[in-house]
Amino acid sequence: MKKEILSSIENVEIYPIISLLIFVIFFIGMFIWVIRVDKSYINHMKDMPFNDKTQNSGGYEKV
Repeated sequence: MKKEILSSIENVEIYPIISLLIFVIFFIGMFIWVIRVDKSYINHMKDMPFNDKTQNSGGYEKV
């Protein structure tokens, strides 16, 4: 039944290619971000759970 439904859709073979491209582009983008991110930002985020101060800032800010 699924096979007949999928075969009736026109150009269905493009959808797996598009989803694979989205997957690969996302992880390549994350890899580039990890390499280029400021190390002080990473250290700040790493130490956040151990800070006793509560901050009422209006958003995410880089330190």
